[in-house]
Amino acid sequence: MKYADGPTVTCEVHIRADRARVWALVTDIHLPARLSPELQRVEWIDGAAGPAVGAAFAGYNRHPLLGEWRTVSRVVELHEPRVFGWVVLDQDGRFAGSGPAPDEPMATWRFELEPDVSGTRLRQSVRVGPGRSGVSLAIDRMPDREEEVVAHRLGELRANIDASLRGMKDLAEADGRPAPGNT
Repeated sequence: MKYADGPTVTCEVHIRADRARVWALVTDIHLPARLSPELQRVEWIDGAAGPAVGAAFAGYNRHPLLGEWRTVSRVVELHEPRVFGWVVLDQDGRFAGSGPAPDEPMATWRFELEPDVSGTRLRQSVRVGPGRSGVSLAIDRMPDREEEVVAHRLGELRANIDASLRGMKDLAEADGRPAPGNT
């Protein structure tokens, strides 16, 4: 797959907890930093105090090949308690992007929650690009290996998403209460 194709990763998990409990975890932007090896910390910025369409948060990341960098994300989709989505922007121009244009994000992330009789199905997805990112830098250095570079990054993202979803499942199910009727 080529970068221009908008490669995606989608993972899901079933959680024995009601949707309201899972929603609270999904919309806690600080939680993924506890669960992901790449995302180190997150903070609301521009006066935002919580999730709302247009709200912004900064993410501080670390990767063995890229070092450390900051991104700015903007919430673009919020349908409580079903969908939470945001775009990641190269606010600081680290990847020679065109700046914080929401129509050219480095990535687009999304959580979807579906209730069922025994809990909640939680799905997380990411679409890489179309804006430049660390993947673009690797492709610039090795254009003949673009598909390999993209496949490697998708594998990293899948592992990080799986770790985050397992962590959310563990937290949501930790108190041992059965999932009540779902909302």
